[in-house]
Amino acid sequence: MKKKFNSSCTTILVGKKASIDGSTMISRNDDGHAALAPQRFVVVEPEKQPRQYESVISKVKITLPDDPLSYTSNPNSILTRGIWPEAGINSENVAMSATETITTNPRVLGADPYVAGGIGEEDLVTLVLPYIHSAKEGVVRLGELLEKYGTYEPNGIAFSDQDEIWWMETIGGHHWAAKRIPDDAYVVAANRMSIDDFDFAAADTMSSPDLAELIAKYHLNPDFDRVNLRHIFGSSTIKDTVYNNPRVWFGQKYFTPGVEHDPMEQDLPFICHADRKISVEDIKFVLSSHYENTKYDVYGNGTAAEKKLFRPIAVNRNHSVHILQIRNDVPAEIAGIHWLAFGANTFNTVVPFYANVTDTPASYKDAAEVFDLNQMYWLSCTTALLGDTDYDFYVDMRNNYVLKAMSIYRKIQNETDASLGQNETNAQSYLAAANQKLADEAMKQQTALLGKMVITGSEKMKLRYNLND
Repeated sequence: MKKKFNSSCTTILVGKKASIDGSTMISRNDDGHAALAPQRFVVVEPEKQPRQYESVISKVKITLPDDPLSYTSNPNSILTRGIWPEAGINSENVAMSATETITTNPRVLGADPYVAGGIGEEDLVTLVLPYIHSAKEGVVRLGELLEKYGTYEPNGIAFSDQDEIWWMETIGGHHWAAKRIPDDAYVVAANRMSIDDFDFAAADTMSSPDLAELIAKYHLNPDFDRVNLRHIFGSSTIKDTVYNNPRVWFGQKYFTPGVEHDPMEQDLPFICHADRKISVEDIKFVLSSHYENTKYDVYGNGTAAEKKLFRPIAVNRNHSVHILQIRNDVPAEIAGIHWLAFGANTFNTVVPFYANVTDTPASYKDAAEVFDLNQMYWLSCTTALLGDTDYDFYVDMRNNYVLKAMSIYRKIQNETDASLGQNETNAQSYLAAANQKLADEAMKQQTALLGKMVITGSEKMKLRYNLND
């Protein structure tokens, strides 16, 4: 088995009655172990989907069904460690985000050890998303794969369709549990096992068949009168208090400001309810945040120790952020929107790409290992790097750019939605043209931001000498 690198992502889930437009939304920052790892945005057509799959990391070999659906995907550009598709929406408007690396404890691994030759984050989207027709089907299929092949790591996985969102967590080598997110609720998850109170008999839960038996046989439940999966299968460590919990705390503080919690608290709730309806812009703000307006902001006014105490949500290891939106107020042809941005998330915007296409724009598809400002991945990374050198100086430029760019994207999307009826005979080509227009505009706006930052920032360089003569 090749060396496995852990990632450290942040997830936000929003039910259809909690969102501003009645859509379901599952989203995640894809954070890696290194600051830079180029990613692409592609569509995998059925003829390109493997029938005999072999994992690069674990070498597991799996025969896949002959009837895959097409799906969008965010794979690695450099494939030495495998494809790592990360997220996508298939042609049945079912979305999947995989994975949120989570935590466990030695009692669990003593009872159900990891499987070195099993499946993991590298594999999951490829093995599941092309074969499911609902969010719940995604849980069932992945559960069957886990029980048969096992896994070498703990992960959280999100599935959604127009009606439901399911959150699934792997447990040990072969076990798993999942919970349907209430329509009026949201979830913020950050590298810990998140599911807390769990009712095995409820209609909104699923699990591996012998999970309750495993808990009883190995005396895994530390509570007297409840079944809390986070307590049973997860961790409660010092690292959680500074690396994981504060990210959940900030997201909950933003969406539900009236509820007070401590950022280091180990028992922050899993299912939450916001004070107002949640938009794409809200999700992007939280997934780009670094504890703004608190003493923990790395760019803020706290002490040096306070600014370094907690891991922020936005870090230099953000390789991309996706918001997979399945809309309910539009025709099925345009229901799936794969919002996407690359690079560290402080100086970029998400772009609303239509999922019902057969190809993607070159500036998002062709990210390579070699630096190239004609590719959105490298352009976004460059802007974030420059912004990091003097955040206070550049942040207003960023804010103006975000307002302008998102307004343009929204306008293009509204016009595309409204004109669909005139293009029903070739909807995919029509939507591909809209995606190209969105990508071109995104490159234009991101380049303009970088240009303004370079021009204005050059006046502040230390390498200068003022001479009045």
